[in-house]
Amino acid sequence: MQPTPDLPTLLAIYNQINHYGRTNGMELTVTHPGKVHYTMAVQETHLSSPGTCHGGVLAGLMDSALGAAALSLAFTTGELVSTVEFKINYLHPVYLHDALVAQGMVEHSGKTLVVSSAQIICPGRDNLVVARGMGTFNRYPASKRGFHELLFPAEEQG
Repeated sequence: MQPTPDLPTLLAIYNQINHYGRTNGMELTVTHPGKVHYTMAVQETHLSSPGTCHGGVLAGLMDSALGAAALSLAFTTGELVSTVEFKINYLHPVYLHDALVAQGMVEHSGKTLVVSSAQIICPGRDNLVVARGMGTFNRYPASKRGFHELLFPAEEQG
């Protein structure tokens, strides 16, 4: 059995393949397996009305934080995750140029499912919690989706 890559290596791989996060200006930090922070700033392309962020942008950030928390834990055993379901409660509107921090953490990790929770805060507005969410994720071996080669590159033959 091959050793599982360390979290910095896994984070680098994830950032390389996560086009959604890069496109939306999102930056992921893994505090430790099962606990993450995602940051982003609301841009004009995120607006649904003058000055107000579209709820789908917050839903995307929420799903990303929930999933990254689950993924950071699953990575430690050579597994990946996929979203089964998630819910979000929108508590306050978000505006153009608001900086957002999504804080995600694993609440439960079983053999096949991981449950995580997250909140999105706006530090520039006295850490106002603008949304809360919870999600369930299916865990599966990385080899099932062809990620095995990314996680365990073939050793160079000398």
